[in-house]
Amino acid sequence: MVVSRSIPNTLTIAGSDPSGGAGIQADLKTLSALGTYATSVITALTAQNTRGVSGVHPVPASFIAAQLATLLDDVVIDAVKIGMVASREVAVAIREALVPRRPAWIVLDPVMVAKSGDFLVDNAGIAAVRECLVPLADLITPNLPEAAVLLDCPVPQDRAGMVALAPRLRDLGAGAVLLKGGHLKGEECPDLLITADATRWIEGARVDTTHLHGTGCTLSSAITARLAHHDALPDAAAAAKMWLEKALAASSRLDVGQGQGPVHHFHAWW
Repeated sequence: MVVSRSIPNTLTIAGSDPSGGAGIQADLKTLSALGTYATSVITALTAQNTRGVSGVHPVPASFIAAQLATLLDDVVIDAVKIGMVASREVAVAIREALVPRRPAWIVLDPVMVAKSGDFLVDNAGIAAVRECLVPLADLITPNLPEAAVLLDCPVPQDRAGMVALAPRLRDLGAGAVLLKGGHLKGEECPDLLITADATRWIEGARVDTTHLHGTGCTLSSAITARLAHHDALPDAAAAAKMWLEKALAASSRLDVGQGQGPVHHFHAWW
């Protein structure tokens, strides 16, 4: 039974970013900015900033399981976003925690490659995400490099390549796939949503900015927030993309770091 709350409860399961632009910090900002009560479970500590990642320290799977059990014993979650997962043990712990108390929506952002190009998980972690978590998800939101890693294939270079790849991603077991086209060249930034009964382009203009740190985390969290507010999936994806475009457009107001800066998660508030 779905309980309607005026302020829905959301959960992000992800790694930490000390610079605040990606990972758990970006998720919490986004989920809060879009009107949900955000909870969190941390899967890894990272040493990173706007210029790159210098270290990853995974949280033991047993402690991730303890975080989840303690939280879910107390708080009913309406929608969950899963981000960085570094090992099979962690993927199994997440799956075992969510299956018996499954929220209405599970969104998986298969975080594998940082914006800087640094790999955040090894081959075993990639396989764990593919085999344990993708089939659990109602929606997965890979960018083009992440989709190529999941399918062990070349990165699509155009819309035709995205159309060819999206059904293969859904065949991995997810309910729906939002294949993000931000890595394509050109002035457009198209995303492709494929569900059980429809395929839809979600169009967007490319925002001229270097503040791109954490855009994937932010978009998936924005979708999670909109789903928690009972938007239909296509509407949630479109609204989240529009919100992210505004966050990117306002990012020049921030002066954070010397590399790829963060988006302005609170552009509507500050």
